[in-house]
Amino acid sequence: MKKRYAKSLPEYDDVEFDEESVLNSRKILRKMPTSISLPPDIVEELKKIAAKKGIPYQVLMRSFIIEGLQRLKDLS
Repeated sequence: MKKRYAKSLPEYDDVEFDEESVLNSRKILRKMPTSISLPPDIVEELKKIAAKKGIPYQVLMRSFIIEGLQRLKDLS
């Protein structure tokens, strides 16, 4: 199965990307890969919720972590 990127969608056929801007934005959006072990039933539940929202489950997990950290900061 070939990976599909937003740039490969037909809507982007006539769009020109500024390579320097793209590379600079990658620096800003850089993320550090991490690993977490979760029970399979939790992962399946995350995948179901993510599918309903139309996002990858890893993005859903990242948003949960970011929101949780923000709540903890707000309590301090």
